[in-house]
Amino acid sequence: MVNHYKSIVVAVDGSKEAEYAFRKSIDVAKRNENSVLNIINVIDTRPFEAYGRSSVEHAQHSSEELVNGYKAQAEAEGVDNVKAVIEYGSPRTIITNELADSVSADLIICGATGLNTIERYLIGSVSEAIVRSAKCDVLVIRTPE
Repeated sequence: MVNHYKSIVVAVDGSKEAEYAFRKSIDVAKRNENSVLNIINVIDTRPFEAYGRSSVEHAQHSSEELVNGYKAQAEAEGVDNVKAVIEYGSPRTIITNELADSVSADLIICGATGLNTIERYLIGSVSEAIVRSAKCDVLVIRTPE
């Protein structure tokens, strides 16, 4: 029996890895008729605590441009049900704990980490955290290089 995904989450952050994940999410959504593609971006609020409101507003504007651009692209490529979602907090926990539940995700697609070895060792990668804590299937997309 082939799995039919009804609610697909793709995590995007503007990185090359996320771009590949987005491309794959369009293919998966098109193969799973009547599915919803949830394009999500989590604004990590921790760095803004020291900077104030204008930084948060700039991040929100960038995030809106990012998810709305991807939404328009997915719709242009024939994906009917697309939602753009912006959340605030730690991407490592928000994606699997709150967001996946709120959209009843049965698949999360994310790019492989863009962090270098030392950063991964110190803070871990978002994709690694998703794989460890998700309650649904996870597809981690590697870049071709």
